[in-house]
Amino acid sequence: MQKDGSTSSPQGYVLYTIGYEGRGVEEFVDRLKEFGVTRLIDVREIPLSRKKGFSKTALGQRLKDESIEYVHYKALGSPSEIRHKLRADWDYDYFFKAFSDYLAGKMDVIEQVYNHLSDGVNCLMCFEYNHEQCHRSCVATRVKEYNGSYVSVEHI
Repeated sequence: MQKDGSTSSPQGYVLYTIGYEGRGVEEFVDRLKEFGVTRLIDVREIPLSRKKGFSKTALGQRLKDESIEYVHYKALGSPSEIRHKLRADWDYDYFFKAFSDYLAGKMDVIEQVYNHLSDGVNCLMCFEYNHEQCHRSCVATRVKEYNGSYVSVEHI
């Protein structure tokens, strides 16, 4: 999908991803609006943040003010034991393998996210600015591969 607000491309659906690291809530919301996002899908295990405006309640209300739906899927968050190991050894290969194995058991939730794609402009959210260092890339890949349909993933 392009910035024109359409929900699919000629090849299929578009799924955006975004991280809020280094952004204020207004800049973050402006970025979502720039891409026509109508639903933000929070994939943090625990939707709390030390960063003002990014905890579930505050963010949900701010998005509601902009007519953007907020959805949280705890099951798509990186389990604490996997996150803690990453913080201890910074082994991203292990992190992504362990999370991918975990995610294989969450296909019912992946299906729910996939089903959202036909209804509005969707964006996965987590903390990390760099999608290559965030589990949301794994989630996006699983959604992309679900049901054999083409889903384009764009990191904004």
